[in-house]
Amino acid sequence: MTELSSHDRILQAGRALFAGDGYENTTTSAIARRAGTSESQLIKHFGSKEGLLQAIFDEAWQRLAAGIHGVQEGSAQPLEKLQSLTDLLIGALEQDRELQTLMLLEGRRIRKHGHMVLLTQGYLQMLSAVDGVLRQMAEAGQLRRDLHLEAVRSALVGAFEGMLRDRLLAERGEFPAHYGGAEMRRAFRAVMEGFLAS
Repeated sequence: MTELSSHDRILQAGRALFAGDGYENTTTSAIARRAGTSESQLIKHFGSKEGLLQAIFDEAWQRLAAGIHGVQEGSAQPLEKLQSLTDLLIGALEQDRELQTLMLLEGRRIRKHGHMVLLTQGYLQMLSAVDGVLRQMAEAGQLRRDLHLEAVRSALVGAFEGMLRDRLLAERGEFPAHYGGAEMRRAFRAVMEGFLAS
């Protein structure tokens, strides 16, 4: 078995600590210690703690990119493509609990420097894929004409993230959101139906 590079060990350590302790509570020294390397190596590879968090997200979106592209280029009807994108994301986040925690709790949070650090290229590409499918639906007359496409996208992404976030909170405490992936898919479909042309 090949030994991981210091770059990959730092990525893994950052992922685990950010997901377990939170971004703000995790120090670069703790990450370096867990990775078995030095803080100078973290800075060399990622520039800063913020740079490491962005790299974690970039790596995750790169793994999803092929699936997203396949859905975009497929021959399915637009509504089926939207459902496939949803299934792809739910499946990926269900399989990777650390990533789910990071995306939902540490994702587009405004950092102390006032920057929205994590509007990563991968996240923007996913939004672009959703926008493309919604445009196809609008052109096919499947969406209500009185709604702005970007508002529809924001509502759908918000519903998706909200269900995942509440489920995560239920796992970590007493939050009342005791449903699984199948229930999420049905609820998302019901939300989507509210935007469809009659």
